[in-house]
Amino acid sequence: MRSRYFILCLFMSLFGWQAMAQDSVQVLTLEQYHRVILANHPVASQARLLTEQARQELRMARGAFDPEISSKLYRKEFNGKEYYNTWDNTLRVPLWFGPALKAGYERNQGQYLNPENNTPANGLSYAGITVPLGQGLFIDERRATLRQAQLMQDIAEAERIKIINKLLLEATKDYWDWLLQYRTVQLYQEALELAQFRLNAVTIRAQEGDLAAIDTVEARMAVQDRQVLLQQALLEYSNNRLQVAVHLWAENAVPLELTDGTVPTLLGSEIATLSPDSLEQLLQFARTNHPELRKLELKGDQLEIEQRFAADKLKPKLNVDYNILQSDFYLDAEALDQQYMGNNYKLGVSFSLPLFLRQERGKLQLTKAKQQANAFELVQSARTIEASVLAAYNEWLALEKQIRLQEQAVANALILRNGEITRFENGESSLFLINSREVKYLEAQAKLNELLTKYAKAKTYLYWAAGEVPVE
Repeated sequence: MRSRYFILCLFMSLFGWQAMAQDSVQVLTLEQYHRVILANHPVASQARLLTEQARQELRMARGAFDPEISSKLYRKEFNGKEYYNTWDNTLRVPLWFGPALKAGYERNQGQYLNPENNTPANGLSYAGITVPLGQGLFIDERRATLRQAQLMQDIAEAERIKIINKLLLEATKDYWDWLLQYRTVQLYQEALELAQFRLNAVTIRAQEGDLAAIDTVEARMAVQDRQVLLQQALLEYSNNRLQVAVHLWAENAVPLELTDGTVPTLLGSEIATLSPDSLEQLLQFARTNHPELRKLELKGDQLEIEQRFAADKLKPKLNVDYNILQSDFYLDAEALDQQYMGNNYKLGVSFSLPLFLRQERGKLQLTKAKQQANAFELVQSARTIEASVLAAYNEWLALEKQIRLQEQAVANALILRNGEITRFENGESSLFLINSREVKYLEAQAKLNELLTKYAKAKTYLYWAAGEVPVE
């Protein structure tokens, strides 16, 4: 009879609780968890807005090259006299490589009109070009701003990836903690059921006179100890489940809650060896695609544009402006004749240069200092990231070995526990020793669960250190 009690008890400890639990649970996989986070999490939504903001910054920068139309109308009368009446209309089209095309029409009249503003009765039209021959020929503020805005799109994308990676890292850590507490609850639930069954068996045997009554006290203490452990595990499991739920959102920033029957899965926490070749590929990926390094590289490109623009400011401003003139608004064919163009034009040349160039030279040297600082930061960050990847890889390998050893320790603890049960059935042991062996087994299994959780976190951290948290 005693053998049947303890064999049934052992069977329940290994298979009973899991079989009963499968009927009422709904599994939330890590992939589903990640998908929900990426779809609706407020931080993920904010990260996506970075791309949109950069796109609008680029649109604003391109606005500097928009054609511009303007019209000016001035009229003055005093004491019944018309002093002047001027009307000037201009279309200006900036070109990418520096010059700007101009076309316009003006018609002016009045008794006191400035002679230089006199126009034919039908008005005067003009078309021409303004060309910078010194400062602004190869680069100017418009082109520098536009090129920096184009780079800002890539910087925003790198920042978006960085934010998403951090979000997934924290969320995945919470998921693995949730899984750890779920395993702990399972472990202590099994242990409690086993202790409760053993208490019932010992009570029956004590009533039949096969065991001393004091053994029921030992069995009851084991039940009480495991009830305390289970209650603590349930509390931590509940808190971890709440922490996981913090990352779950529906559309329109509506928070989601996890139902009591929702549980994590072991998928994604399996032991998986990373070969040295795969590690080298991961390091290469980190060197070329890590968002932090990409941001620094792109910032360096922006500073290069800023440095070219600052150097261009050292040149003198030398602009040439030429306009061909003709009467009336409509273009006559003769206006394109070389002789006509030589006799009907307006030409201007402007020149300016600060004598000391202190502002311009200071800006150039400041930009060069920023470039050097960015280069130093890039080198340091690259080394730090590579070291982080290697450290995470070493932890991964170490945890894999520890898990293998701990699995053997769990197996040995189970053998000792089962052996103690056999000795007890043969009258060579006591309930106290069985409980002691079982406590060692529970501690070994709990430590194994902790190592498996650390291993899953180490895998996540390794890919995060390389610059990309994979969506399982």
